[in-house]
Amino acid sequence: MAGICAELSDFRRTGTAVGNYIGFMSSTTGRNTSASPADQPAPDPVTTAAAGAGEAPLKTPDRVPPLAIAAMITTVVLWASAFVGIRAVGPTFSPGSLTLGRLAVAAVVLGLVVLPTLRVLPKGREWWPILAYGVMWFGGYNVALNAAEHSLDAGTSALLINVSPIMVAVLAGLVLKEGFPRWLLIGSVVAFSGVAIIALGSGQRSTADVAGVLLCLLAAVLAAVSVIIQKPVLKKFPAGQATWFGIMVGAVCCLPFSGQLVSELQHAELSATLGLLYLGVFPTAIAFTTWAYTLSLIDAGKLAATTYLVPGTTILISWLVLGEVPTIWGLAGGILCLIGVGLTRRRSHPRGQGKPAVGVAD
Repeated sequence: MAGICAELSDFRRTGTAVGNYIGFMSSTTGRNTSASPADQPAPDPVTTAAAGAGEAPLKTPDRVPPLAIAAMITTVVLWASAFVGIRAVGPTFSPGSLTLGRLAVAAVVLGLVVLPTLRVLPKGREWWPILAYGVMWFGGYNVALNAAEHSLDAGTSALLINVSPIMVAVLAGLVLKEGFPRWLLIGSVVAFSGVAIIALGSGQRSTADVAGVLLCLLAAVLAAVSVIIQKPVLKKFPAGQATWFGIMVGAVCCLPFSGQLVSELQHAELSATLGLLYLGVFPTAIAFTTWAYTLSLIDAGKLAATTYLVPGTTILISWLVLGEVPTIWGLAGGILCLIGVGLTRRRSHPRGQGKPAVGVAD
């Protein structure tokens, strides 16, 4: 595990190009201008021919390394387990102290891997996006989610957070120019209808659940915006370093909760303390790094679609570990959410009927 984490934390190794590691990526031409001509990858013949004819380069098929696939599966499973873990330790730790404890553990564990390979620190304006996703994702997202799970079960929370991939797809199309197909709009409407059904069912039980729904939606927005902000950072810094920087920023923001954390740790049972350690090591230090690694290789909108597997995995884990079964409203709304996000993956242009218009995603 240490070897894999080391490889994910720094893959900018002189003279070694493995797959599409971000140390060999450029934000404009796709070539590493600092490398020698011998180290440059061979030009793609299709792209070269299209450029020579005065046409826009054709988009080549995605080539996802096996390690990236394994990293994404790891992310899905560990993030799904986080919803269950938060629910389990929620009675012991308050939202802020749980976030600080989780980030503190992750900072130490990931720091042991990142610091020996850390060569360059961000400079000047490079800190702004790191500060942004550090505050919003590692800080705000976790506090909001922890608070939401005080009134919502793990499965329902995961279903609501699952709105985030739709937001990522929309923002990626607008900000990162990854395309904006019409099926994205249709699927988004259907998925948000599912969220409304979940919220309606929660509102029939108590106003506290409505607050939980709103907190989950806030967490989803913070996560979606953070993904878009993090994507360009991964062109300059390896996944492990970009993740560790964000974790450190989030931890500093949560320092006001340090008093609560110390007090609650003193009264916590061993199982709750072990749960906190688990959340810090696996869903945070490991899963956020494997996510960042895969995000450095794949379009944000397409990668976000894989997290549609998180709610189902969470419900399964929650049923096995906590014995929690979603309500009928939660299941109905969740199914509608999944149908909606499934529609977002439909192609606007069928295969074999000409080249898609510029700016339209496959």
